[in-house]
Amino acid sequence: MDIFNIQDLTGEFSVMDIVIVMTLSFVLSAFIGWVYKITHRGTSYTQSFVFTLVINGMVVAMVMMIVGSNIARAFSLVGALSIIRFRNAVKETRDVGFIFFTMATGMAIGTKFYLLALAGAVVISLMIVIMMRFDWFARDMASQILRIHVPSGMPFDNLFDAPFVKYTNTSELISVDTIQNGAMTELMYSVGLKKSNRVQEFLSEIRKLNGANKVTLIAGYNSTDL
Repeated sequence: MDIFNIQDLTGEFSVMDIVIVMTLSFVLSAFIGWVYKITHRGTSYTQSFVFTLVINGMVVAMVMMIVGSNIARAFSLVGALSIIRFRNAVKETRDVGFIFFTMATGMAIGTKFYLLALAGAVVISLMIVIMMRFDWFARDMASQILRIHVPSGMPFDNLFDAPFVKYTNTSELISVDTIQNGAMTELMYSVGLKKSNRVQEFLSEIRKLNGANKVTLIAGYNSTDL
């Protein structure tokens, strides 16, 4: 027996099949990772996640080659993968979409639907870029978080009504918390400012009413991992 027979070492696949699958899965997964990078907004971007997208696409492609049309292998693989536990929470919902994107691409490549994988990667990526470029589905008025510290015991139900009416379109109290061992109360509001260039005036009026205590306006919290 020729121990150097490459065909025997590769089982049901030729060397060319393996090269095509691994190369194409790497190229398309890297392309998807690049699309993720240029369309990402906020501060939660991590290089390791993009690396994971690339690895995910290649591993799924290899898994599909292993499974093929063998039902027994498929069930064995499900049992083997069921012992894996993922403890890192996904920070953004769009990250889940990109994970499934690379998985679907890897599945198509691993089952030799090369044209489908290529067309799907290009078309979906183009749609993502277009949606981000033209800011589809964005709300006209972005909500912001306003944190106000007031002395414990100070009545606050209608305390800030005047500046809210003057500077905001919407305002809603979403939480009340006791801080500094009960000496202060932290109020958290969701507000929609009428004019972003009057933020300092708005905060100044709030400070006059809360005794010049701490006031924090968190802008862009919808795209930031708090």
